[in-house]
Amino acid sequence: MTIPTVEPTSVADPVAALRTRIDAVDAELIQLWQERAELSRQVGAARIAAGGTRLVLAREQQIVEKFRDALGDTGAPLAMLLLRAGRGPL
Repeated sequence: MTIPTVEPTSVADPVAALRTRIDAVDAELIQLWQERAELSRQVGAARIAAGGTRLVLAREQQIVEKFRDALGDTGAPLAMLLLRAGRGPL
């Protein structure tokens, strides 16, 4: 006997609305991720053009700490993913 995967109507409507909002938030996050990565690449290019280094580790540490403070233990890995998306691997 298979269990139906359709949620009861009383639950499905609010769940569908919440999932629609999650999808919208995901789309915003993706757009912001791409925008941030591009801005980060521009900063790196400007630093190199000015004779500086591609990245500033102190700045990266500030970003990691900001995410850790705001999001707890999962913040640091998220910050590292964001940083890598903008600068590429070290």
